[in-house]
Amino acid sequence: MATPTETVELLVGGKTHAGWERYEIDADLLTPADAWHFTLGPVDGVWPAAVVAGALAEVRVGGDTVLTGRIDEICLTVDKRAHTLSISGRDGAAILVDCSAPIFVRRQVDLAEVMASVVRPLGITKQRIDAAAVRTREKINVEPGDTAWQVLANAAEANGLWPWFEPDGTLVVGGPDYDAPEVASLIMRLSGAENNVLALTLRRSIAERYSHWTVLGQTHGTEREQGKHGIGALKTDPEMVAIAYRPKIEVDHESDNVGVAEDRAEKHLRDARLHGYTLTAIVRGHRIDAPGMPGHGKLWTPGQRVRLVSEPHGIDAPLFLLGRKFTGGRNDGARTELTLKEDRQWVVKAHPHKRKHRRGKHGIGTGQVGNGGEIK
Repeated sequence: MATPTETVELLVGGKTHAGWERYEIDADLLTPADAWHFTLGPVDGVWPAAVVAGALAEVRVGGDTVLTGRIDEICLTVDKRAHTLSISGRDGAAILVDCSAPIFVRRQVDLAEVMASVVRPLGITKQRIDAAAVRTREKINVEPGDTAWQVLANAAEANGLWPWFEPDGTLVVGGPDYDAPEVASLIMRLSGAENNVLALTLRRSIAERYSHWTVLGQTHGTEREQGKHGIGALKTDPEMVAIAYRPKIEVDHESDNVGVAEDRAEKHLRDARLHGYTLTAIVRGHRIDAPGMPGHGKLWTPGQRVRLVSEPHGIDAPLFLLGRKFTGGRNDGARTELTLKEDRQWVVKAHPHKRKHRRGKHGIGTGQVGNGGEIK
């Protein structure tokens, strides 16, 4: 059974609902639209009238708001043994992921103006930019089919930033704070002394890592300057060089000078290393329980930094909390799954998205962030 500080509640229509058979609450800095899923049985066979698809909802843990958004889906299952209601939803990023951005062309715009033009029409009024300064872009061209999230992410990335939503529904565009103090110590010793980690999995992979990453670009001619071809940059990963020769070449039409090409090659190597090293820790409860630590009593939240000491894995180092998942239910204890990455490895390099080539054979792959919102 969950303790009062870990009781999971869903606030809909001014009323709170709890006592879930099972729940999952996800959050990840790299995955837009944090999601949640609850399962419960009926109370006296009566379902809350306000709990409908599309309703505004707030998820709380021990009275603390975890996320705000809307109910996406409700599924009612009835059989001879039980009636089961499943409720799923996402946070404020859901509408940006699902919906198209307004179509417009504008010159000399900064990040705040892009945010106002793209997200405000979709009902997102609470916004904040956590950056000392942002760039004014020469031009932004939003084409039909570009989602609001694609345009926002491209505009943020062009400033070396990244968007996410805070629990209260505020849209924040910023970056990781690697100077923040470590909020907890996760311990797994062979003797069992002071252990507070139930399970710890280290995954290493070279499937998406390369020893040499080359980015080739070009710039088109203008009235003032001639076009340039043969723009390129090469970055090497020393760790992979020692393992095997694994070259990768990317043609990036947005790398119109050597500096941008170098940034892209460096970011590719960083991203590959980020994906190639993951620690997954399972801990009891949903709150940081290390007395004397800065985060004591706070909920686990992506963006925190922790110290991991694991004798079986030979690790004693600070790590970055990229994602977390709360799980539990009526007959299950509260647990939190922490997704940990190497500290100071996730970076967002400034990258101007211009997309001179439309989607298709010569366009940017649909699996990448830079799909839409032409920004010069």
